[in-house]
Amino acid sequence: MATDSAVSFLPENQPKSSAAKSAPANRVRVIFSFLAIWLIWGSTYLAIRYAVETIPPLYTAGFRHLFGGTILLAICLARGLRPNWPQIRASIVIGFFFFLIGHGCLHWAETRLPSGLASLLVASEPIWVFVLSEAVTRRFRVNLPLVGGVVLGLAGVALLLGRGIWSEGPSMFLGAVACLAGAVSWSIGIVYSRRSHLSGNPLLLSALSLLAGSVQLLAAGTILGEAKGFHFSQVSLRSWESLAYLVVFGSVVAFSCYNWLMEHFSPTLVSTHTYINPIIAVLLGWILAGEKMTLNVGISAALVVGAVFLVDRGMARLRAVP
Repeated sequence: MATDSAVSFLPENQPKSSAAKSAPANRVRVIFSFLAIWLIWGSTYLAIRYAVETIPPLYTAGFRHLFGGTILLAICLARGLRPNWPQIRASIVIGFFFFLIGHGCLHWAETRLPSGLASLLVASEPIWVFVLSEAVTRRFRVNLPLVGGVVLGLAGVALLLGRGIWSEGPSMFLGAVACLAGAVSWSIGIVYSRRSHLSGNPLLLSALSLLAGSVQLLAAGTILGEAKGFHFSQVSLRSWESLAYLVVFGSVVAFSCYNWLMEHFSPTLVSTHTYINPIIAVLLGWILAGEKMTLNVGISAALVVGAVFLVDRGMARLRAVP
């Protein structure tokens, strides 16, 4: 989801100087950072699947963001950063759309849905962001790449939700619908965050929204009965390792790399992760977890990834027009 933490909007609210946009000399750090947002975020879908095998899905997401947000907040406090009330208030709203609904639906869906399939549905987020943004502003500015991207994306989603998934049973179909609902919710959060004009350090804002989302997820999981019959002793080693991977690498390492890249490179270049992540997720699910690589999945992947690329290019053209 766009990935993995509150990363889709925070840097866009940050003004960047020309010096900050210049490419850094440390090529090793550049390569490592791009590999992190491409490979680590692409691998988090499989890690989620393994984590929710023995940990309830909302608790998985809640613990993940609680630990990740706490680590990021500790780093911020060590740097002397302190939150204000507008930031806290906005983080509660963002935590609801991003993490309670967005990641809550994704984690629940992966108890029923292959990780590669889930990643393709989540990859449709840029399409929903464009549609919702234009609906809110009532402008509906379009160009050829945007129109082509929206059409391709909807076709890919329709193919994923079509006969292939339904034939696997209603449980998988419900998982796919939940995953898509989470993607739309995440997109609503992006639109809200952009219109809120929230200012502040992106690391601090992300830490606050992660923590706000974790509280909501853990509360929702408890209300929905995930605590009943759940014991830490029943959690498998693979689930613990996957949860730790999601916290340390998915949230802390990859997000820190993303934040650093956004300070030094154009958003268009950094956003390449949005169409590389699903490719990585599908391949890992196929190679490591034995998920089916059918012709239907292959065509859907090509449609969705192509759609995201076109929408990204189309939005870049709109931004370039004064």
